[in-house]
Amino acid sequence: MRGGTVRPLILIAATDDAERLRAALTLAAAQAALGGAATIFLQLDAVALLRQPVEAPRDAAHRAAGLPDLAALLDDALALGVRLIACQSGLALAKMEAGDLPPGVTTGGPVGLLRDMGDDARLSFV
Repeated sequence: MRGGTVRPLILIAATDDAERLRAALTLAAAQAALGGAATIFLQLDAVALLRQPVEAPRDAAHRAAGLPDLAALLDDALALGVRLIACQSGLALAKMEAGDLPPGVTTGGPVGLLRDMGDDARLSFV
C-alpha cells in the first residue's frame, strides 16, 4: 500500500498448472478484500483450467486440509470483484468457446489488457 491506496494488481497465468492458478486466485482475492482492483488474465494453456466443471488434481488434498478447492476459489474471487479474462487464443487452443467459461469470466486479448491497464498497476506472471 502506498499513500493509503491499493494499486491495481494484474496477474497473468500462462500455463495449465492448477496450483499456479490457485495462487493467482488467492492473491487476487486478497487484493480485492483490501479494496484494490485485481485482474487475472489466463493466457493460452491456462484457459483450459476453466473448463467446467472446474477442478484440479490436488483439490481433494486441499479440501482435506480445510482449504477451498479450485472451483470455490474461483467463485470466491469473482464474488469479491476479481476480474477474470480468458485469452481468446487460449480458448481456441483449448477447443472452447466463450459460452464454455464459468459465469463471470470474460474474454479478451493482451492488447486490450495492456490498453486498459493503468500506469500504477502492478503486473506479475504466476
